Amino acid sequence: MPQLSRRRALTAAAVAVGATLAAVPAARGADGGHHAHGAPEAFDEVYRGRRIQGRSQGGGGHHHGGGYAVYVDGVELHVMRNADGSWISVVSHYDPVATPRAAARAAVDELQGARLVPFPAG
Repeated sequence: MPQLSRRRALTAAAVAVGATLAAVPAARGADGGHHAHGAPEAFDEVYRGRRIQGRSQGGGGHHHGGGYAVYVDGVELHVMRNADGSWISVVSHYDPVATPRAAARAAVDELQGARLVPFPAG
């Protein structure tokens, strides 16, 4: 049996924590940071010295995030909502999180100060 690497263990732990956190608001009947129609709330904050923003985009377009756009320092961070309700980004594709805000924060962490390069629209 192959050994469990640190990366796989951390990924499994993150997925388990994310799934647990996503289930808690549903169990309590809270909206979990989402509007009544299921869209995530808008945000605009500075995280670790980087400006992150998220907001609904009308019509959805090419966005797999269900018409939701996320920006890091004004550059769009391509996000996608998974079937289980978790979110991923082009920067942290293998680390699903509960909200687009968490995806933006994870991208900032992963970038480690590097500039986000725009993702080409397909």
